[in-house]
Amino acid sequence: MIDSLPVEISDQVNKACNIINKHLGSTLAAVHLYGSATDGGLKPYSDIDLLVTVNEHPNEEVRRALMLDLLSVSAPPGKDGKLRALEVTVIVYSEVVPWRYPPRRVLQLGEWLRKDILEGNIEPAMEDKDLTILLMQAREHGLALIGPEARDMFEPVPEEDFYKVLSDAPRLWTKPEDWIGDERNIMLTLARIWYSIETGRIAPKDTAASWLLERLPAEHRPILHKVRQAYLGLCEDSFDADGKEVESFMRYSNKAIARLLDERHFNHDSKM
Repeated sequence: MIDSLPVEISDQVNKACNIINKHLGSTLAAVHLYGSATDGGLKPYSDIDLLVTVNEHPNEEVRRALMLDLLSVSAPPGKDGKLRALEVTVIVYSEVVPWRYPPRRVLQLGEWLRKDILEGNIEPAMEDKDLTILLMQAREHGLALIGPEARDMFEPVPEEDFYKVLSDAPRLWTKPEDWIGDERNIMLTLARIWYSIETGRIAPKDTAASWLLERLPAEHRPILHKVRQAYLGLCEDSFDADGKEVESFMRYSNKAIARLLDERHFNHDSKM
């Protein structure tokens, strides 16, 4: 057991590590805990985020067995008093060191994939731009559960690639059907993107939301405040009656983020 693990998740994390070690064995290079557990503190709906690094691609049999076993120690957010949702990302060391963009992942487990995994549909290895942010988080605040510290394993992410990811994400959410049912996570993600563009850093979701609340026009503050409160478990996590306010915030934020990115590119180009 790692002494510095948050007590409330230590048993679940150790079970997950045992499963990972069982299936990946001699190819396993490291397991790092990152995310809310190591930066900002776990919130009511926080996942347990694990980055798993291996030295070679697991075969199909191992991939399926690993995913199924990990699901046995995971639960959808808020559905189990003892288990949190696991989010496990598996990478091959030689595919991220030396650094190249976009990076690739071998496997990913999350509760949103539970149905597919149980039906035997395991995602193939693929490029994943979000790994850029994940690796930055692991280097900055990751806790080594197995293997060396992330800062010693992985190279720093170039600033240019960090901003590439930030510029791509908002394009995913341009109309209500893109965010209905996941308003809390998407609005908080936009707050984090906005914060990162302005500061060059990555912050926990509630920290980024607090930062943005001080900068938003008054008309958009109530809905972001509600979202932050829901994330902290201080109010109901439902936005069925807030459709107009959510859409207004989304459109305003997307435009503001696009403008900030354009300004950054202009300033960057003018210095060259």
